[in-house]
Amino acid sequence: MPIERQIREYLHKEAETRECPPALSKRIEQSYSQYLQRKRSEKPMKKRLIAGMVAAVIMIPTAAFAAPTLIEMVTRTPITAEQVKVDEAGKAALEKLYGAFPETRSFEIVGASQLGGDPNAAKTKAIQTSIVLKDKGAAGKKIRLDINGVTGEIEHVNQENWEPQAKPVISLTGQEIKAKVDHLIDKIYGNVEQYEFSMEQMGNPNQKTFMLNYTEKGSATPFYQAFVQGNTISVSLIGGGPAPSVEGFFSANGKPDYTADAFLNDGNLLALLKMSPAQLKQELAKGQSVVEIAAAKHISKQQVLDVMANTQAEKQLQPEQNGEPKNDLSKEQIKKVLEPKILQVIEHKTEMPW
Repeated sequence: MPIERQIREYLHKEAETRECPPALSKRIEQSYSQYLQRKRSEKPMKKRLIAGMVAAVIMIPTAAFAAPTLIEMVTRTPITAEQVKVDEAGKAALEKLYGAFPETRSFEIVGASQLGGDPNAAKTKAIQTSIVLKDKGAAGKKIRLDINGVTGEIEHVNQENWEPQAKPVISLTGQEIKAKVDHLIDKIYGNVEQYEFSMEQMGNPNQKTFMLNYTEKGSATPFYQAFVQGNTISVSLIGGGPAPSVEGFFSANGKPDYTADAFLNDGNLLALLKMSPAQLKQELAKGQSVVEIAAAKHISKQQVLDVMANTQAEKQLQPEQNGEPKNDLSKEQIKKVLEPKILQVIEHKTEMPW
């Protein structure tokens, strides 16, 4: 039986036994409607579907493509095109996009949202701002940017329908696909010639998917990672660097989840838990979350959150100490911005085998 069908049937069974709080139901409905750009009707979603989505929020790991996961959809706040244009990170990202692809100046902002922060409070920055732009023409070209609210970096870019529907990007030769991905990275980030390159087909029997890694010489982690599927190219800025002391605390499509690994390879967290990285990985593999592991040691969720947020905030501030441009946020502000993402990691439970 295909894995997609197993997942669907399992979630349907789970949906029957779950009661979704009305407030969460409403937030899911609003976020889901926004994410689909109102392609579906405005009728209220059925309780069974909402419950199924809650089950998916709890159990499905991060997708390979750089689109928002369901757990992020629940916590995202829709914002208007006008709010995007006055948001510091969003405005800078748009200018970069317009410079890279001048034709996008005529594209319409058809969707935007923030993860964390308050779009109505000027001093409260989001952990991430996402913008979706679409060509008004018949081709339906789309591009999505996910921007780090602290650093202003474009963390992910999705390019959809930029090739003719009769010959989507996935139908091109390997060399042609690489050329398309190279071009996107060159335009958004810079020259890719300095990186070592690898390409492999993912094990998806129902839809062909290619993964492309661009790695600095001597590094174990990709600097850029791209996925090509259908008529979509998705590129993520990973950042490279040496392999963490332990990989694969969580995984997506059998590959390490670099965000989780970056957060959980934290000496201060491990000291708090009095565990080695290998021991933490072993406990997580049993289906427990970091929060549950900590609770068994009489350590609160807030203590875990404070320790991890402090570590990550210090990493964000470290470039300042090396003479790079000063971040305009204080350490405490950065910690607040990072908390929603850290909560996702420490509350996550490893999926049990189907």
